Amino acid sequence: MKLATLKDASRDGQLVVVSRDLTLCTPVPQIARTLQAAIDNWADTAPKLQAVSDQLNAGEIKETKAFDQTECMAPLPRAYQWADGSAYINHVELVRKARGAELPDSFWTDPLMYQGGSDDFIGPRDDIALASDEWGVDFEAEIAVITDDVPMSTTPEQAAPHIKLLMLVNDCSLRGLIPGELAKGFGFFQSKPASAFSPVCVTPDELGDAWDGEKLSLPLLSTLNGQAFGKPDAGVDMTFTFPKLVSHICKTRNVGAGAIIGSGTISNKMNGGPGRPISQGGVGYSCIAEIRMIETIEDGAPKTPFMKFGDTIRIEMLDKNGQSIFGSIEQTVVKNV
Repeated sequence: MKLATLKDASRDGQLVVVSRDLTLCTPVPQIARTLQAAIDNWADTAPKLQAVSDQLNAGEIKETKAFDQTECMAPLPRAYQWADGSAYINHVELVRKARGAELPDSFWTDPLMYQGGSDDFIGPRDDIALASDEWGVDFEAEIAVITDDVPMSTTPEQAAPHIKLLMLVNDCSLRGLIPGELAKGFGFFQSKPASAFSPVCVTPDELGDAWDGEKLSLPLLSTLNGQAFGKPDAGVDMTFTFPKLVSHICKTRNVGAGAIIGSGTISNKMNGGPGRPISQGGVGYSCIAEIRMIETIEDGAPKTPFMKFGDTIRIEMLDKNGQSIFGSIEQTVVKNV
């Protein structure tokens, strides 16, 4: 099934079930008012929501409305937990190589992860509002999962069934602020503004054989100002699977229902080396920083600019029939006033 949260007068929106083709939706207040309420009681609510989804897709529900992606909030407009990993070591390796640093051996066995702000997610069509576009504004196209309650010390094998929903995310980064923050030795904060998520989150069964219980094997499409920027396959070069990432965050703590765990920037190699732009026969990139890293390695300096006011990023994933799975994230960088 596919679920979304529509904007209303409340801060957590209204949960709706969305048709498979993303054309219709129906509210389900009799089951759960919000997605957080649904995931809090997933064993009880999931079968009921699935029944509504089946009826909606069969054309058996009369009280429906057209599904408008511009009306969507993030599926979880705020969450108790937002932890973003870096599952694609190709991306991490490029970042370090560009500044002449070696990749520690531990990076291949112990995932990188940071805890992001989860109190103020923005919708898939909301602007990226910033005080300045001189901060190195970058998008990061990723996949995220939503879990139910995950007990402390859960193994990767035990973690897989706790993954209940998947969605896309733009984990926006302010690259110009990152070095100063990391130099303090305490991680990201101001350099990570509000993240945006796809209009729809979906249960794993909606993904068919593209989802193997650990990773999602489909291209993630990024378009910057109308030009194709990236189409890497999310199932390729993923060093740490989603169950591994979930297990990582609960090593020393319990994880509450509604926790969101991100994959990190999707990144593919090409013939064993760094990826290439789509125009050069590669699959491109899921962030601007990565092509700048390659330009620095190859030419001594980057030439691709970061996003400026007026620039627009679109992120989407299509199934094997060309149908949008999650809807699209479409955001324009604007000046915060």
